[in-house]
Amino acid sequence: MSYGQGGPQSQWDPWKPNSQQPWNSGGDDGTPDWAALAEASETRNKRRKLLFIGGGAIATIAVGTAVAMAVVSANGSNNASGNPTNLPASASVSGSATPSFAPTSAPPPLDPRDFISTAKKDKAPISADTLFPGTQLTVGTTVYKKGATADTTSCASAAGGKLPQILTANSCTRLIRATYTNGGIAATIGVALFDTQDQATKVKRQAAKNAMVRSLSGKGVKDFCNAAVCLTTANSVGRYAYFTTVGFTDGKNVTNKDSKVFGTGNDLQQFTFDQIIRRGRAQASAATNG
Repeated sequence: MSYGQGGPQSQWDPWKPNSQQPWNSGGDDGTPDWAALAEASETRNKRRKLLFIGGGAIATIAVGTAVAMAVVSANGSNNASGNPTNLPASASVSGSATPSFAPTSAPPPLDPRDFISTAKKDKAPISADTLFPGTQLTVGTTVYKKGATADTTSCASAAGGKLPQILTANSCTRLIRATYTNGGIAATIGVALFDTQDQATKVKRQAAKNAMVRSLSGKGVKDFCNAAVCLTTANSVGRYAYFTTVGFTDGKNVTNKDSKVFGTGNDLQQFTFDQIIRRGRAQASAATNG
């Protein structure tokens, strides 16, 4: 096959082994075509540059992916100890990554009822003024004016019906009374003290029928509930039993239809209960902070 002018010429590929370089086809003196060689060299350099840039981009993406996977693995670790496990070989951690604290526990709060359930713990001063403070009692929109008060260690002398025997049999140590009025209604609240809660509970149960605290007159309040039918109640909390006697100041009998009389009894019972509980809370708080 002739490689002279007019014959088929092989195409030189700088990347193909054993391919012939282009020689000047215009002459037979064997002199290389320097322009063609320069062009081929420039083409080869451009291809290498492109390959280098492309390879560098792939490497950068690969490194970035590896770092991202390492971060996800560290943050999403279910390591029970809580310590990092994906540190490089050259890294080190001094001490424990999980702080250690000595176990602590707050003491349980003191129960206010414990302090009002026995005379051994119920040591705070008590009187008619501490149980029934001020000159009046306001419950909602109702105002009760306070009348006379009384305080005795002879519990039976301030009781009526079967209550004197009940108080004596259960060793009542003290009975404090106060009277409140609203319009034509008067009410005496009596608080009896015992050494134990069991005694007070027993008195409440036994005083459910035909037992009453005597009404207390004075300070502008006439005698009431000495002959007329009146509302009486008995209850207890802790070592305290408390009673109410409620009626009309004009001597009229109380009936089941007299809702204001029953409302007065409920208000005074709730107030007395709250006062005794408040006493327990104060002593519990003082014991906790002391």
